[in-house]
Amino acid sequence: MTPKRYWQHDGKLLRSVTNWSLRRLVEGADPRLHNRSSAELDDALGETVVPAGIGGDEALRLFTEVVVPATRAQDNPMNLAYVPAAPTEAALVFDLAVSAANIFSGTWEAGAGAVAAENQALAWLASLAGWPATAGGCFVSGGTVGNLSALVAARERAKARHGDGSPRRWSFAATTEVHSSIRAAARVLDCVVLEVPVDDQGRMTGDALASTLDRSDLEGIFGVVASAGTTNAGVVDDLAGIAGVCQDRGLWMHVDGAYGAAALVAPSVAERFVGIEHADSFVVDPHKWLFAPYDCCALIYREPEYGASAHSQFAGYLETLDRSEWNPADYAVHLSRRARGLPFWFSLATYGTDRYREAVETVLATAREVADEVRTRPDLQLVMQPELSVLLFERSGWEMADYEQWSAQHAEAGTVACAPTRWQGRPVLRFCFVNPATVVAEVALVLDSLGADTEG
Repeated sequence: MTPKRYWQHDGKLLRSVTNWSLRRLVEGADPRLHNRSSAELDDALGETVVPAGIGGDEALRLFTEVVVPATRAQDNPMNLAYVPAAPTEAALVFDLAVSAANIFSGTWEAGAGAVAAENQALAWLASLAGWPATAGGCFVSGGTVGNLSALVAARERAKARHGDGSPRRWSFAATTEVHSSIRAAARVLDCVVLEVPVDDQGRMTGDALASTLDRSDLEGIFGVVASAGTTNAGVVDDLAGIAGVCQDRGLWMHVDGAYGAAALVAPSVAERFVGIEHADSFVVDPHKWLFAPYDCCALIYREPEYGASAHSQFAGYLETLDRSEWNPADYAVHLSRRARGLPFWFSLATYGTDRYREAVETVLATAREVADEVRTRPDLQLVMQPELSVLLFERSGWEMADYEQWSAQHAEAGTVACAPTRWQGRPVLRFCFVNPATVVAEVALVLDSLGADTEG
């Protein structure tokens, strides 16, 4: 029997939306940034949420003519700001299929097929870290939720070990270079962050961690957050040294690799991640440098039982769940979840892991070649050799206002998206490469616009 439809089935509208989506996939987006104020956008949109509706055709027109132009094209090869995205065509188009399937994948009972496929993608990521086949986790919305969930599991393990002797307030160690989500997680957890000093390259080392722990009088230190590719500079901490300290002192080691852990797939930089095999948890965002659409973060535990112990939810309406099967709701701060890992899985299955390795290596090579281009220009100075694919450099004589003006002009023109940042207190320019389609010659032309005859 054909199910009764409550909502009007408009075949023409479905085709219009699908056709626009396919054109966007094939043609790409306008790289220009059309910044508009909230007042301008409210005026352009008009009243859309009204009792009688405005109709699908008008809603689609507003989406294509007003909404989309007022957003940044994250997948443009010349978007080098923050950490952009470069999803594959297979991942993008499959995201539409995942939405159409409308899968609830919080539990095995509702989404077994989706969960099984997602777990294959998670298993591949865990294998890159040298973890056992028993490792596992789930996909969450982003590094913020992933980092928070891992720290919750770490604290719960410490609580179980302390028993009745648990401290009044818990704490964990991290550097000033960790992602802002780590300090946000500390506020949510009401934890104190023990600050570990970094070396001149912005890294946490095992020696600095041990020294800081020895000097600290904080109670309840349960873990350490290391970075595998800091957002600001792409720096990888001394994972091996940190792992040794954590093992000696019984501390949970969490690795925030939201951006940089994608490079685990690349043999050319494999030595930089030595030590991650001893971590207790790590995150990596496929929507950053593993070519998946937003939003998608992989949270993986070496021993998933600690994740389940911290996050499993119990209620009368959940009593029938089969706890012997893999329920993603048990491994993070969530219950409801879409199968956000499926577009990533589909892309991996479509192109193969060899192709992924080649793509990441291509990006690493691009970063190194652009660094060489910077060195040939007398008005530009490289801050450091890129460790992964983040490039920091400065222009002689410029202050932050000059960088901001230059960045705004290029964003509006659509030539490049680049957000300046600060390194050791001074303003610098920052490129972040994640797209294998970025062309070095085009970036070199952008560097030319920073010459001595360029106005700030």
